Amino acid sequence: MSPKTKLIVTLGPATETPEMIGKLIDGGVNVFRLNMSHAKHEWAAEMTKIVRRESDAREGHAAVLFDLTGPSIRTGDLEKAFELKEGDKVEFRREDAEPSIPFSTTVNYPGMMGDVTAGNILVVDNGALLMHIDRVADDRIICDVRTPGSMGSRRHINLPGVRLNLPALTKKDHKDLALAVECGADYIAGSFVRDAAHVRELREAMEALEGEAQIVAKIEDQEAVRNIDAIIQISDVIMVARGDLGIEVDFEDLPILQRRIVKRCHELGTRVIVATQLLESMITSPTPTRAEATDVMNAAYEEADCLMLSGETSVGRYPERCVEALVRIASRIERSGGHGFGQNVILRDERQKTARAAVTLADSLPDCRFVILTRRGVLANHIALMRPKTSPLYAVTPKETVCRQLSLTRGVTAFQMSFSSNIEETVERATEVLRAQGLVRAGTPIVIVSDILSDHFAANSILLHHA
Repeated sequence: MSPKTKLIVTLGPATETPEMIGKLIDGGVNVFRLNMSHAKHEWAAEMTKIVRRESDAREGHAAVLFDLTGPSIRTGDLEKAFELKEGDKVEFRREDAEPSIPFSTTVNYPGMMGDVTAGNILVVDNGALLMHIDRVADDRIICDVRTPGSMGSRRHINLPGVRLNLPALTKKDHKDLALAVECGADYIAGSFVRDAAHVRELREAMEALEGEAQIVAKIEDQEAVRNIDAIIQISDVIMVARGDLGIEVDFEDLPILQRRIVKRCHELGTRVIVATQLLESMITSPTPTRAEATDVMNAAYEEADCLMLSGETSVGRYPERCVEALVRIASRIERSGGHGFGQNVILRDERQKTARAAVTLADSLPDCRFVILTRRGVLANHIALMRPKTSPLYAVTPKETVCRQLSLTRGVTAFQMSFSSNIEETVERATEVLRAQGLVRAGTPIVIVSDILSDHFAANSILLHHA
């Protein structure tokens, strides 16, 4: 049986065939991520088609997430990697400036020199190299190497605690966004989101292209953490992107921030993904470390909606075993109960209060089932975020896109079915769908909650029905 916790995998050379994508769906994968930092457009379009085809063949609703590169700072191209020792000097310069010392490279963000000051820490390649900024000029900075290592071409740069005046979307992001809309992406992730305005800009750019994807805001730096409430409230989904975030904050603070963000997402009613290095050792090893099993357990115990794999499935040797490990760990901790953050949802409107009443009713009835009739999926998300004990939640909607956009919602299984103008007929047809799949038996109590209007069923209504 699949866990309530949903699973995202990143596609890459290890998982790009139709056969492997089909196996991953069979193994319990709900969403496939395309990392546009590395993906060519032709490949991304082909992967989207394959996911749709393999999902349709299984009568499922696997979704596609386009993850935009975002305004990342990267070093320039090098003829050969720099082998750096502690105390060496490294220069980062604008592309129009000439080198002044042997270890010199360009950066793709000319405004960096205006954002930093002497004394700031500069981190290269996700923590592989730590440097101290010694001198800042108009067209370059000189850094002192604090940890030895190798620096190759196009390495990622982090500047912990520094307010960067980068744009929300780069030229590349706009091109990738157009492709995502053309491919009918279900989710589009904005990288290095720093405030609510960045999320709004991404959504407006997508809607201008007539896209209908839901927006995932990746939390990756201290500024995003400071603005977390505003970002949560304007986003469809939050991703705790622990790679860059773990560089931007002290490592001992990262688990506390993860829990705080997950808890706040529950309170404010927004779905949340925990991502990065969940099973990093399984890129080369067939089994997770004990620490990784505990890390995955913690995320599932916090009742995050979704767990995400990156290199483990894009380039790793054991993508199927990685998915199996997530399923086993998440399923096990779910049997023990979760943290209960869903009890703290802030109820702001009638729909959310109706959802809470429906959850209370369903949880009080032994062997109850939950059916949510919804056109846009909003009510299903509200109910799922309250983490009812009743399991699973069945969402019934006329739209295939809504089914896919619920693939990221914890505990929800979506069915596509047209609604009748007669509510009794709609309820009976939904019950028959569940009965045909062996999900209910005669006499099973079903709490049906709806946000659709009909002649006999007001919006935000609850009905107790028996199969």
